[in-house]
Amino acid sequence: MLRFACSQLVIERLDPLVSSGVIGSPHAHQIVGGNSFNATMEPVEYDLPSRSNCTSCTFSEDFGNYWTAVMYYRARNGTYKRVAQFPNGGLKQNGGITVYYIPPYDGVTNVTTFKPGFRMLAGDPMLRSTTGESRDICHRCFVEDTFAYYETPPCVGANDTTGFPNQFCAGGIRATISFPTCWDGVNLDSPDHRSHVAYATIPFEGYMDPNATRPYAAAMQLGKCPDTHPVHLPQLMYEVMWDTRPYNSKELWGEDGSQPFVYAMGDATGHGQHGDYLFGWKGDALQRAINGHCTNDYDNCKELLSQPAEDAEKCTIPQTVKEDVDGDNWLASLPGNVSINMD
Repeated sequence: MLRFACSQLVIERLDPLVSSGVIGSPHAHQIVGGNSFNATMEPVEYDLPSRSNCTSCTFSEDFGNYWTAVMYYRARNGTYKRVAQFPNGGLKQNGGITVYYIPPYDGVTNVTTFKPGFRMLAGDPMLRSTTGESRDICHRCFVEDTFAYYETPPCVGANDTTGFPNQFCAGGIRATISFPTCWDGVNLDSPDHRSHVAYATIPFEGYMDPNATRPYAAAMQLGKCPDTHPVHLPQLMYEVMWDTRPYNSKELWGEDGSQPFVYAMGDATGHGQHGDYLFGWKGDALQRAINGHCTNDYDNCKELLSQPAEDAEKCTIPQTVKEDVDGDNWLASLPGNVSINMD
């Protein structure tokens, strides 16, 4: 699989996918990728590679944008502080997101990479339970006090949940967002940013039966796409590493023992985590990487141009919506004055 780091570009309330043109979207996102990110990015018309001059991602030909909701710690007195992040296993990054592009594991199925102007959404920010489409969201509670890279797909382990873990996680929490792998072959987007894509018969292209005895790769299965969406895409997946370790204390959790974390859209369940994607690779770079079978090299790919992590971390942009999103002195409310919604 192609696995690489994208450091933090900016944290603010912009969302050119769902709230195009709006300065001050409903909730705060952490955004990574090309520095041409702004509130209005019309499909095809807005060419990310030509409008960006740096990217916060490892591969310097990737000017796309990736974003997710921000996680906050909510104290008993109702004030908030943004939960810090830590680098993913084997990578060097400043916050941000670890991005995966995963081709089908059968070695036969042709994979069409995304086209210029392609965009999509995974997850549902309004979801507050497992009723609905939640298979694309997973949280892994690292129960050990040191983080180790776990080479297993999302939501196959005993410490995996779709919502927030309701236990202390000695090594922090990893949130995973898996995108659909089937495309209708025609539309680069759709009004709901979902209908032009669909999930295969299994939720994750790298799904492995946790009881399988075969080697990891051999145990993989290939999902079947519906007839309405026959084109196989590489599976896009985000990993976000949240450093919840400073809050592993009964005194810092709810008086009733409830977990204290909340996503920026007022979601204290974790089920509403979501991810947005705007394709922005330069030329045929991504297709070249997939065709070149460099995906076993993780973030080292002879088919692609890469940059040092230090250069990726330097690619940042100022906030458009000027506000405190961190809470160094604690926030009285979530950015955008969002209230907690458990329903």
